Amino acid sequence: MKKKIIIGSRGSILALAQSEMIKEKLEKIFPELEFEIKVIVTSGDTDLVSNWNNSDKSLKSFFTKEIEQELLDGVIDIAVHSMKDMPIISPKGLICGATPDREDNRDVFISKTGLKLMDLPKGATVGTSSLRRTMGLKNLRPDLNIKQLRGNIHTRLRKLKEEDYDGILLAAAGLIRVGLEKEITEYLDYDLMMPAPAQGALYIQCREKDPFIRDILKGIHCEEIEKLVEIEREFSKIFDGGCHTPMGCAGILEGNRVLFKGVYCKDDVMYKDEISEDLNLGKEIAHKLAKKIREQMNG
Repeated sequence: MKKKIIIGSRGSILALAQSEMIKEKLEKIFPELEFEIKVIVTSGDTDLVSNWNNSDKSLKSFFTKEIEQELLDGVIDIAVHSMKDMPIISPKGLICGATPDREDNRDVFISKTGLKLMDLPKGATVGTSSLRRTMGLKNLRPDLNIKQLRGNIHTRLRKLKEEDYDGILLAAAGLIRVGLEKEITEYLDYDLMMPAPAQGALYIQCREKDPFIRDILKGIHCEEIEKLVEIEREFSKIFDGGCHTPMGCAGILEGNRVLFKGVYCKDDVMYKDEISEDLNLGKEIAHKLAKKIREQMNG
């Protein structure tokens, strides 16, 4: 009888697509093992309204707490999370066992009429619930009407079609992973809209004291992506990055160097800069860029 490995996942269409992708990767590498997905309901799934209204806290733990508890209790062996949902520090006893290949980390614009973002008529209505995207839009197109838009990918696409929106902003990675890439009107370059730190990356979590699972996860780990994401998450940490902080960043690999771009908004002013450094400098790259941005802020 095959040894069964249980993968914990949220029940959303995107979360299940990501977990299924990891399951298929592991099955391909370890055909002698059996992998099964267990759906776990999180507080973010059951009561998102009050969580959104709790503006003093990051939303990150609302989508991970219950899954992490089942991991600690030994009910599941592996948890698949979106990296950008993960707090910087894991609960004691849990670690990131793998950072797999990353999907496209850009934001995208989906238009009701096929017009690109910069071609929308004056006063057009664009939907987003992200403060980062809101501030980015205000910087690009102060004439636009920005309207709150919440819900999962399919809910947001339905609202675009049925309600008073000319377009909406979403992450490319989610649309691609659920097979809705055809809905995308325009991929937004970093100079137009800086992505959230670690957007498009996955965080495969396991117990620290589980050498068997840790060894298995090495098969899907990508060291270069891990290093890039560490830099991006460090930049987020420096600027207290959460769902309520208007900031973004992206690392682009150029051989053994990384071109690191970042943006931070304070008092409705957008500060952005970039640096190119050796990838092996790691988190120090985030601090170097943060220093340049702070110098701009201080005049």
